[in-house]
Amino acid sequence: MRDRQTDEFDKRVDELRTKIKGLDQLKVRDDVFDEYTLLGLYKLLSKGWITSMGGPISTGKEANVYLADRNGTPVAVKIYLTRTANFKKMQDYITADRRFINIGKNRRDVIFAWTRKEFSNLRRAEEAKILVPHPLIFDRNVLVMEFLGEETSAFPQLRLAVFDDAQRVYDEILEDIRILWRQAKLVHGDLSEYNILYGRGHPYLIDMGQAVTRDHPHAPGFLKRDLEQLNRFFNERCTTREISEILEKLCGTSPQ
Repeated sequence: MRDRQTDEFDKRVDELRTKIKGLDQLKVRDDVFDEYTLLGLYKLLSKGWITSMGGPISTGKEANVYLADRNGTPVAVKIYLTRTANFKKMQDYITADRRFINIGKNRRDVIFAWTRKEFSNLRRAEEAKILVPHPLIFDRNVLVMEFLGEETSAFPQLRLAVFDDAQRVYDEILEDIRILWRQAKLVHGDLSEYNILYGRGHPYLIDMGQAVTRDHPHAPGFLKRDLEQLNRFFNERCTTREISEILEKLCGTSPQ
């Protein structure tokens, strides 16, 4: 039997659904804001982590990121798409991660765990003094974090950024990789010019959902791939180092 509190909850969720769909600038499919996403957003709104939703910052097959407001401060809201995200890829990354050994095996459970995983990875990276978006809170498949930008304009991806000293930027990212490996004990796992933003004169690492701990069986291979991607982008912009040299000097080891 339904009670007044349940009816009020359903009413607020319906209002939230109407409000989000009514924002013309979002231009999203119905499956982006499904029931689980709406419930997560409702909880975050009711607790004051989000005051209002704005337009998209970026869209993709696995997640969309939206500009939102929190009491006058811009924040970024990342929503993992429960119906279109690459479930198999997420499952492969999570299965060997000792932090997530007891999660369910259905699509919803894996995507919720992936959201929690990104939140955890961002915290570990930030604690190691790496420039990443500060994670605020998560609920279900919704992650709220610091907005990286000026006013309502997001920092550009590295591939679109203009910077005078490519060597300094390259060296700074190498140092981030070293700190991730040695202090945060993480490997980004998908580092490229698409997953690095550039602003205030520095690179910021983003999209940390797939980052794995150093004891993950594929961590050495992911580390090598990250370095190869970094060198590919900077090869014609500055002096890059040999991968074997980087692995030895940056990490004090030589992953194969």
